[in-house]
Amino acid sequence: MNILQGKVAIVTGAGKGVGAGHCKQLIEQGAKVVVNDLNRESALSVVEALRQAGGDVLSSHHDISQRAGCEALVERAIKTFGRVDILINNAGIVRDRTLLKMTDEEFELVWKVHVMGTFWCSQAAARAMVKQGQGGVIINTTSAAHFGSFGQTNYAAAKGAIASMTYTWAMELASKGIRVNAISPLATTDMSDTYKNAGDMPYFDPAANGPFVCWLASDSADYVSGQVFGTGGERIALLQHPGYGKTATRQDGWDMASIDDHFPLLFRGQFGPLGMLEQPYPFNDGVKSNFKSDSIDSE
Repeated sequence: MNILQGKVAIVTGAGKGVGAGHCKQLIEQGAKVVVNDLNRESALSVVEALRQAGGDVLSSHHDISQRAGCEALVERAIKTFGRVDILINNAGIVRDRTLLKMTDEEFELVWKVHVMGTFWCSQAAARAMVKQGQGGVIINTTSAAHFGSFGQTNYAAAKGAIASMTYTWAMELASKGIRVNAISPLATTDMSDTYKNAGDMPYFDPAANGPFVCWLASDSADYVSGQVFGTGGERIALLQHPGYGKTATRQDGWDMASIDDHFPLLFRGQFGPLGMLEQPYPFNDGVKSNFKSDSIDSE
């Protein structure tokens, strides 16, 4: 279809997995692509394969966990291709550990790559798009982990932040003709291999996320902004925006006695599935400790 003919796209974390799949699809749809990955060999491998397929591609090894790296990445795209039309914030890492054991370094590294990298790259790209005066597209990457994911405080928090930034930027940048959306990809990758019982999960082709990303980046989706979609496998799922559920009001407000009287009748039984795996709400009988003296060390 070549729905992205002449467009210039940047894909971060594109040395393998989901990002590499995005690049392949973007090339097939006519885009010029900057393949960014901190791993030089991985990025060059993707670039070589795409060039053999006739793609107009550029390798980048800038570190998107630093503002200077993000700004240099966008500058390199513009210097080589003359513009930037599409930014796909795909780069990510995991450092899984429970709250009781997580270190500052583990939290900060995940936060810098996912949240700050997405912010810095998007700010630099959006500024360039505004200067060009022809709009553009930013596609972020979130995850169902932001619903709650055991052992992933850092990753879940980062993905929740990215979803919230997506909603906000869609409102802020609309007047500039820039659309902002996000995907929550389903894929078997090095990152998914860190999940508990990953070996028991079916294989999901990382490249299966690419067609929807290309469509979302195209003019066909000019009415779509501020949305998060589950992609990959056989699905396209629209994630619901956060919003208030059941609400109770009381004339003159609530005091402790009225809360204690009415809360169980109004809200008990309203709590839905918990976490990204949608486990049934487990605490209806109360949160009970099964603490053992060595339990902290084992987490």
